[in-house]
Formats: sequence, structure tokens, C-alpha cells
Amino acid sequence: MRGGGNMSSRTTKDSKKKNPLERVPSSKPPFTVGDLKKAIPPHCFQRSLIRSFSYLIQDLILVSVFYYIATTYFHLIPSPYNYLAWSAYWIVQGCVCTGIWVIGHECGHHGFSDYQWVDDIVGYILHSALSTPYFASKHSHRRHHANTGSLENDEVYLPSFKSKLRWYYKYLNNPLGRVLVLAFTLTFGWPLYLMFNISGKKYDRFACHYDPYSPIYTDRERLQIYISDAGILATIYVLYRIALTQGVTWLVCIYGVPIVIMNGFIVLITLLHHTHASLPHYDSSEWDYLRGALATVDRDYGVLNKVFHNVTDTHVLHHIFSYISHYHAMEATNAIKPLLGEYYQVDDTPILKAMWRDTKDCIYVEKDRGSLGKGVYWYKNKL
Repeated sequence: MRGGGNMSSRTTKDSKKKNPLERVPSSKPPFTVGDLKKAIPPHCFQRSLIRSFSYLIQDLILVSVFYYIATTYFHLIPSPYNYLAWSAYWIVQGCVCTGIWVIGHECGHHGFSDYQWVDDIVGYILHSALSTPYFASKHSHRRHHANTGSLENDEVYLPSFKSKLRWYYKYLNNPLGRVLVLAFTLTFGWPLYLMFNISGKKYDRFACHYDPYSPIYTDRERLQIYISDAGILATIYVLYRIALTQGVTWLVCIYGVPIVIMNGFIVLITLLHHTHASLPHYDSSEWDYLRGALATVDRDYGVLNKVFHNVTDTHVLHHIFSYISHYHAMEATNAIKPLLGEYYQVDDTPILKAMWRDTKDCIYVEKDRGSLGKGVYWYKNKL
């Protein structure tokens, strides 16, 4: 999982010029969203139903092949080598499932085809099969995109102020504490976010992605939340029937562990996109859509960039033009980088090292000294 995949080959002199921890500008950019759109070749905004399905079919073939190998041959492998085989299966299947989840996520952004109904059907089936409520996630995630970097209105990964940190933070600000927090976050973070809105926007009452009357959603969206819940219930029923015939252990090994790994990657990818010492956050006096969209960072996951359909190393573009299909995202990113200049942030630090560094350095946000009245906040770690 070290860096050096696609990103190193496409990195320009502009993105090499500085330390990745050097702060990006927080002032109003000298360009507009319209300027950026003009810089992107028109064909990058075109969505191909055939091409989109080709990537999905490719992933489904890989999932089927890995499933076939595991169920056909693993019982023939003597102990303890069979444990190594299962570990390899869990990792590769979890990675491919993450790629499938990304395609479902792209459907939620209307980036799969020109037909919204096709995108919603495909996304609904994929996300439901992967135990994610499609419409619930789609609507809350859209609000995240509309309010990225806003301390008041962003939907997820809202940083804390130093004065609002829980009492136990000082006891976790050490290597052992960080290991425990990371292990818990990567294992339980995604389901806890869906169930209890952990790390999400604070509402005046209980918020849950499975509740059609949650404050996350509007009245017009409630029916689709019911439909999301129906998809999850259908998946649970199918898994229950499989457990009755194949056994719980078989189900956990074939489906459960890869889904846990997929959930961990979802949390890791999104966490590292929005947690970086160089990125500002804004209060309502300074925030605007474009500055918020630029308050994210492209990362390098090596070969996994392709497995994850480049959601990892084209995330800045994704926050500006979320409907661009993943197979055009790299070209579009390269097209806007010269215009973005200092406002474009990329960090090709190996992911495990970046995860450790950024969770250590990014504990809370506050204004710089001498910046009274300016609503720009930066990550700090001095407790």
C-alpha cells in the first residue's frame, strides 16, 4: 500500500514544488468553477453506459473467480497454509468489493450513465448487496459535497474545536491510543456512521441513515429511505437463508470478512481525503462552495488506485465535478491542475505512514494566532 502508482507518473512540476504538508491557499481562488469546466475536454463529461458496465462486469467476474477458488480449493489446502489462503482471499475480495462499492457511489452522483433511473437501479442493487443503504447514503453524501469544508454544515468528518474535545482524548494521544482508535475506526466506523451518525453533522435530535424521519432527510426523500431499508432487509434475509444452509462460519468467511475490509477501506479513503494538516476549514463568514471543494487532497494507493477506480487519486476533481465518470477523472484532473496551481493538493506519502501521521497531527481545528475575525481554521495537535 505504498505510494508510487499512477500518481507519481502524472505528477507535474507544480505539484512537486512543495512539501505536502505546506498549507494550501485559503483565500478566494482567482478562477471559477466555470473556468475549470472550460479547461476540461468536453468528452470527459460524457458518460458511456457500455463502458461503465464493462468496469462493473470486470469487477463482478473477479469476485466470482475469487469465490470459486475459495469454495472449490481452500478445503484441500493443509493447515496452517489454509489460513494464509483465507487471509489472501479476504484482502483481495475486500479490495474488489470496495471497487464495486465505488461504482455504486458513482451511480449516486449520476456518473454511471445518462439515465438517472439506470444509475439508481444499478447503485441500489450494488450497495444493497454490500450492506449499504443506497438512497440514504446518496442523499447524505450529496449534502457533504454541497458543504465540504464548512464547520457548520458539512455532513461528515467535521473536525472538533479544542474546547469541545472529549476528556479521554489526552489519554489516547499516544502510539497505543492511536492504534486502538484506528483499529476501532476502521472496523466499526462505517456501520456506526450509518446507524448513529458517528462523525457526522450534529443535529438537534437523533440521526440515523435507516430512519426515514431522520433530520438528515427532507420530506421528499423519505420514500427513498424506505426503499433503501427494504434493500438492506432483503440482503439480510438472503444472508440468513445462506447461513441456514451453509453455516454461519462459511458465511462469515465468504461474505462477512470481505465486507468488514471493504468498510475499512471506505472509512480510510474518505478519512484521508478530508484529514490533512495542509487543508483549511471555514466558518460561515469565509466558506464558499469552491473553496470548500478544494479543501481535500488526492492520495496515492499504488495499484489500488485502479482497483478503486481512481476515487483515491482524483478526489479534488470529484468534489468539483462529482458527475464525471471515473474513467475520465484522471484526464480531467490533469487538465485542471495547471489552473488550480497552489490550490491543488496532492500527497503521495505511503498510505500507512500517512494514516499514522495525519491521525497524530490532525486532532482539532482552531484559528491561527493573530487571525481574529477571519473564519479560517487549521488542524492542530497540541493538547
